[in-house]
Amino acid sequence: MTAPLRLGIAGLGTVGIGVVKIIQKHADLIAARSGRPVAITAISARDRLKNRDADLSGYEWVDDACALAAREDVDVYVELIGGDDGVARESVQRALTSGKDVITANKALLAMHGHSLAELAEAEGRVIRFEAAVAGGIPVIKTMTESLAGNRLERVMGVMNGTCNYILTRMESAGLPYEAVFEEARQLGYLEADPTLDVGGIDASHKLAILSSIAFGTRVNFDAVEIEGIERVSIDDIRRAADMGYRIKLLGVAQMTARGLEQRMSPCLVPADSPIGQLQGGTNMVVIEGDAVGQVVLRGAGAGEGPTASAVMSDIVELARGVRVPVFGQPASGLTLAQPARTAVPAAYYLRLALLDKPGALAKVASVLGDAGISIHRMRQYDHEDGPAPVLIVTHKTTPDAIDHAIELLPKTGVIAEDPVELRIEEV
Repeated sequence: MTAPLRLGIAGLGTVGIGVVKIIQKHADLIAARSGRPVAITAISARDRLKNRDADLSGYEWVDDACALAAREDVDVYVELIGGDDGVARESVQRALTSGKDVITANKALLAMHGHSLAELAEAEGRVIRFEAAVAGGIPVIKTMTESLAGNRLERVMGVMNGTCNYILTRMESAGLPYEAVFEEARQLGYLEADPTLDVGGIDASHKLAILSSIAFGTRVNFDAVEIEGIERVSIDDIRRAADMGYRIKLLGVAQMTARGLEQRMSPCLVPADSPIGQLQGGTNMVVIEGDAVGQVVLRGAGAGEGPTASAVMSDIVELARGVRVPVFGQPASGLTLAQPARTAVPAAYYLRLALLDKPGALAKVASVLGDAGISIHRMRQYDHEDGPAPVLIVTHKTTPDAIDHAIELLPKTGVIAEDPVELRIEEV
């Protein structure tokens, strides 16, 4: 019989235990599909005594993840610890220099150190696979590196954080303010220990930086991603957007332009009847556009024990079959250092203003927009009894610079009661 592929698993949280359960439940099926058995040799985690609702008695326990990564009876080191530095990074480096292939679900590690790790892997004749690092159970990495390898990719975009999508869709369906749904998400355990990783757009931006590297053959550059979270999206914005046929999503977009690589993660309006507009709850969606294939839409669970463990297993089976692909789809030496470019692609914008009840208020707003070169496509004023009047404006396509200029000038008109809110309207 062909020798088994021997795994060392570090990190026994939700995903790690999910991987153990799949291997235990589907051992024969995995062996049949891989052409060889897959066996867990040893495991490691911070707390040995924690109840993990799985039988771990058949595996050797190793307290030190770096020691696990270097064991002679481990062929593949599975890093499910998390974090962009510390023991996660050290153990991955140790595994590579010890002649092991690596599988990880660690998007932060790859977003911050992906290029140097890819160089190390290639120098050691090893590979790093990371299907679970982006969009949970959606097979986006293999789709881009393998299925679409014959395409020049033109744009990648998507909803890549299920917690943010849950919050935004829950606000709309229940009519609740952001603060209430945020607390609800916290109590349900949907938020990271540091919630800003989710609602601040950082988690999703890690994923976007990885996809950008694969799509455009560039070095991962997380620092170049323009990031804005969903904290300032109000229930009023969600209701007003719905009135005009849109929904608000935390949308990541990456595209190569003549000016350089644009990478942005921000709340945007999308048509309510578009695939992304119809995305509900914690589901993720990634849209890939290629010159030959056109548009490919991938939708599925973006997190959770089963979906993410399923993605880890896809990498395990790939290595068991002997499939070896460069980390980011091509040799690290061929990845270019892209010129970061601030978003300049024109788009329509949604503006929400609170106007004081003064004569000529709308005329002053229109004058500021006109002076900035922005034309109005649609405008709607809502009834009000007391206080400022809510006014919505949808512009024709304009540049981000023009919008920024107008937003800077509008409070100086003396007719604006609150800071204006502007959201890009993305064509999807």
